Amino acid sequence: MAAQTALASSPEFSALVGCCAVFLPGDPGRAGAVAFWRPDGEALRAVASGTTESLTVVLPGGDGVEAVSVPAVLLPVRAALPVLTRARAHAEGHRASVFWGAVAVEALHLVARGLLLPGLSAADHDAWRTGPLGARESDRIRHLAAAMPPEAHAVPVNRTEPLRLPDQERLVRAFLDAVADILPRSPAAALLTPGPAYASRQPQRSPELREWAADVSSGHDTGVRLSLRIEVRGLSAETVPDARPAFRAVPQVHSVDDPTRVADTAEVWAGAVGDAFGTRARMDALLALRRAARVWPSLTPLLSASVPDAVELTDEEITELLGAGSLALAGAGIDVHWPRELARDLTTRAEVGPPDGDTTSRTAASESTEAPSFLSADALLAFNWTFALGGKGLTREELDLLAEANRPVVRLRDQWVLVDPGEVHRARARHDHKVTPVDALAAALTGSAEVDGHRVEVRPTGWLATVRERLADPEGQDAVAQPAALDATLRDYQRRGLNWLARMTSLGLGCCLADDMGLGKTITLIALHLHRQTDADAAGPTLVVCPTSLMGNWQREIERFAPGIPVRRFHGTRRDLDDLVDGEFVLTTYGTMRLDTDRLSAVSWGMVVADEAQHVKNPYSETARRLRSIGARARVALTGTPVENNLSELWAVLDWATPGLLGRLGSFRRHYARAIEGGQDPAAAERLARLVRPFLLRRRKSDPGIAPELPPKTETDHPVSLTAEQTGLYEAVVREALAEIAGSDSMARRGMIVKLLTSLKQICNHPAQFLKEDRPKIAGRSGKLELLDELLDTILAEEASVLVFTQYVQMARLLEQHLASRGVPSLFLHGGTSVAARESLVRRFQEGEVPVFLLSLKAAGTGLNLTRAEHVVHYDRWWNPAVEAQATDRAHRIGQTRPVQVHRLVAEGTIEDRIAALLHRKRELADAVLGAGEAALTELTDAELADLVELRGGTR
Repeated sequence: MAAQTALASSPEFSALVGCCAVFLPGDPGRAGAVAFWRPDGEALRAVASGTTESLTVVLPGGDGVEAVSVPAVLLPVRAALPVLTRARAHAEGHRASVFWGAVAVEALHLVARGLLLPGLSAADHDAWRTGPLGARESDRIRHLAAAMPPEAHAVPVNRTEPLRLPDQERLVRAFLDAVADILPRSPAAALLTPGPAYASRQPQRSPELREWAADVSSGHDTGVRLSLRIEVRGLSAETVPDARPAFRAVPQVHSVDDPTRVADTAEVWAGAVGDAFGTRARMDALLALRRAARVWPSLTPLLSASVPDAVELTDEEITELLGAGSLALAGAGIDVHWPRELARDLTTRAEVGPPDGDTTSRTAASESTEAPSFLSADALLAFNWTFALGGKGLTREELDLLAEANRPVVRLRDQWVLVDPGEVHRARARHDHKVTPVDALAAALTGSAEVDGHRVEVRPTGWLATVRERLADPEGQDAVAQPAALDATLRDYQRRGLNWLARMTSLGLGCCLADDMGLGKTITLIALHLHRQTDADAAGPTLVVCPTSLMGNWQREIERFAPGIPVRRFHGTRRDLDDLVDGEFVLTTYGTMRLDTDRLSAVSWGMVVADEAQHVKNPYSETARRLRSIGARARVALTGTPVENNLSELWAVLDWATPGLLGRLGSFRRHYARAIEGGQDPAAAERLARLVRPFLLRRRKSDPGIAPELPPKTETDHPVSLTAEQTGLYEAVVREALAEIAGSDSMARRGMIVKLLTSLKQICNHPAQFLKEDRPKIAGRSGKLELLDELLDTILAEEASVLVFTQYVQMARLLEQHLASRGVPSLFLHGGTSVAARESLVRRFQEGEVPVFLLSLKAAGTGLNLTRAEHVVHYDRWWNPAVEAQATDRAHRIGQTRPVQVHRLVAEGTIEDRIAALLHRKRELADAVLGAGEAALTELTDAELADLVELRGGTR
């Protein structure tokens, strides 16, 4: 798959998506191909995994259409999938490529749902296919086929006059089957099958499996499907109250081609429907019944009946059918239809909060200082439950009557109702359910809550309803005046940020300000501190916990924008908290906070601020645990990257700010993270958005109205060739490492892969870095270094300044030596630089004393204002594009008045080239390929790893 991913991101990709695309079926389905061709008949450049052939297509010509030959690139379906799915969202995609991209996504969805059946092709090859397909899936396929543009099926099935094109729906189904025939054939498939059939990618003729495959695939291959109609006798008004209705299940046959064609099995057996369902209708129905009886044994008597017309059901069987039985049958593609005259579908809704008539509580919620605190779990709120059956409300007495009857059919309000006794007992048991205020708020915002494993609708009342209204309509609140003590004029978006922060903290809620780096989160927080000092209930000292590199910046910003406000650093051996005053700022680092948590926890803080809050993205870390133990009346997280890799990081930040808002981490991963990151549950994404939106304010530089004065930023990838020395080292390391990895166990293998990746990146940087030479000859040995020299010559000639980032301190030292030998003055900041030295380096660069600033990416990627720079060079690539973007934002931020040019150096044909493509995908896709950085690459197969690290040209 790595090769196919690389193809989708290669330069040839743009050419392919702008072409017509047509599917060419094969036997078996996995042998099919997708042909790409230009409508103007121009030849296409050959691509990896593809072949170039002459293709006959039908094009407009003369008074009608004519068959012409065009040069085309044919890709196997497996290789074409990533190209088509990308084409679907590409601005320049041809409508035929976009169409087959939509069909490809539909195929992936069907396979992901497990809709796969084994079968045999016309040539007796083993072949997976999609199925069983219900009415909804069939309708979608028909709609897709109806939208097929002419170019998407322009290959004629014959050359006679008039020319005949493939049937659209049949072609779409063939493509769906081709995808279904490809994806299950993974390396692990052979472990689950007794032989190569249905596991091997190579064609396998298996005529002996035809009967078995027909049995398994009945209802898909044969054109009929089965459903059950539940009939009930004894529902008349004259029924004796103590009598019980009798139920029976009647099997029905449906035509797959025409879902409206339905008949009872008794009619099929009697021949009353003729050939409406095909000549094998009885055999097909029996096969479907056999499959149904396997999952719900109550249908077994139908298999031995001379006419499988109906089966009588007991109360226990009806109860089972209301729950697990229906689910099992649905999984086998068999629907259950219940009588309309029976009231059923017990629904549960909860109200949480004080009664609506409690005006005191609603008034209190509108007064910021009287709002309840959500940071405390001491108070508990009760859910007030309401129940309905068939859309009509139930009293508590009626619910008790249903529960005590303990059977599925009960007489209620002169009507028979059908309900699962277990569901009734669960509903009655929920009466005493209680939640914390923050849990109640989460339920109010999403409109639902999970109780005993079931999701129920929730309506807030009293002050909780008022809080929800305030959070849902931030623009409807009175604006907060800019504090008089602030010696600055806030921009419009900064004033809106202040309003939001003031509203959230006044309600006793924590929050996260997640503006892009450089938009002024620091000054906005200073303004919030000053605003809170005007309220006696909110006033107090503010603790700012930040990386060491940011303490100096915080102190300068406070002294600049809030002159006269006391500020101290709680850092170093002489740190103290003596004589602390209410309006004071205390600055400390994450490391000092871990060491001195007890002393910090003893202070009654008005507010605690976690700057660069991604430092607590691991909730199990010592840093996160210690920070949680420091109490305050308000908590604010500041970060430019609330989610770097996965949604669990968002949970960690918000759970510190407002503990309990997103529930426990395991529950969050189960109900939100996995469902959203896997694209399985769009409703979960919407619920999470409703829950998170009020607590996280995210603005980007590119948003309309945000920092319009910010100058443009240009990003350029510079491909460079390896020198002969680099090429020799690269190929030798790849050859030796792959041989060693192939024979290693899983634990050792991961370490070897990480070592390989690191070695290759160092070789791409400079041979001296990889060889760890003490007194190296630096010039003339690295393609990257030569390009850097060229860039610096141009930049310095223009009297501009530049930041050069590398993830390796050793490489930065080599660059420092090299620049010194050329007479180019430079500064160097790394993780070992002291706070005082760091501040001096920043000052010297900002004052224009030195034009070149070398920086270690991890030590200097956040928190620094380096707006003197007009150029940013990334000498090597980090595994996460968000980290690179943060580093770039040291220059491209508020205060920058000149355009910023970003240069990324990429060694051509190497692992860096492939990583660059993967990083580009990560920016565009929610499902990040490198979500776990290097760790994700340690799980590659040997073949995929070899494909990733193989050297392909790019040398000299």
